Amino acid sequence: MITHPNVKVNLGLSVLRKREDGFHDIDTLFVPYFGIHDTLEIVKGDSYSETSAALFSKYGPIPETVPEDYVPNLCQAISEDGKVMITIAKADGVDWPPLKDLTVKAYSLLDKEFGLPPVKIFLEKTSPVGAGLGGGSSDAAFALKMLSEMFSLGLDEQELALRAASLGSDCAFFIYNSPMRGEGRGEKLSPYDLNSIDYGQGDPDAPYEMKVLTPEGIAVSTADAYRGITPREKMESAPTDLMEALGRAPEEWKNVLVNDFETTVFIKYPAIQRIKESLYDSGAVYASMSGSGSSLFAIYRR
Repeated sequence: MITHPNVKVNLGLSVLRKREDGFHDIDTLFVPYFGIHDTLEIVKGDSYSETSAALFSKYGPIPETVPEDYVPNLCQAISEDGKVMITIAKADGVDWPPLKDLTVKAYSLLDKEFGLPPVKIFLEKTSPVGAGLGGGSSDAAFALKMLSEMFSLGLDEQELALRAASLGSDCAFFIYNSPMRGEGRGEKLSPYDLNSIDYGQGDPDAPYEMKVLTPEGIAVSTADAYRGITPREKMESAPTDLMEALGRAPEEWKNVLVNDFETTVFIKYPAIQRIKESLYDSGAVYASMSGSGSSLFAIYRR
């Protein structure tokens, strides 16, 4: 089975308060963006892969010996119990252990509950890593959906979302993959009507269209984004409430629909702020950083 896990952007992101468990309560609108995606194939352990030959031809072969600081474009690993073989390819290098990839964690989660047969996972990463677009979370959510279908587990969206939330705060959103208000850690979801914007789904009737930009060579860690941030409950004058801001026309969002992470991220990465300003110069009615950065998106009137 082959799918194409897409990314997301955040329309507004309010950091409300720090929780006792160390996480933060947020309020945001998750929006899928279909213009950027990975390719994920999962097959049963004894089945033929449709993507492996192309991956090895494009990114391989895997060298037998490599320098200590070598970051491979293609890597492969097998779990200790032999139930998972994963192959990951990425043009600028795979710099994380394959068996710690969220797709493997998704398999392990369902394997503990249902006792799944062995599988082979093939992942081509074309979505940026550390850019606030949730590519890894999307891979995990798509893996859960694929495994449920492949092995007839009978899990509906709500049941899949509950399991996805244990893998990451925004994983549950990708189970539904439609505009959703995210509260709590981001796992408490409710649908939101956003039919006025074409967010990469190819809707020619939408009066606005979205474009996503990922600066090269800039990756922002979530820890950096949170470092020094002031939650809204401690602000003397907090920005406009998310739902109130979203209720206005996109032309009015510039000064009211706020991503709170921009406050801390722009200080450490002023280049991201300059890119945001350039998006307004290009005619965008609204521009913002997505999630904790470094990617930005812009909305244009058609």
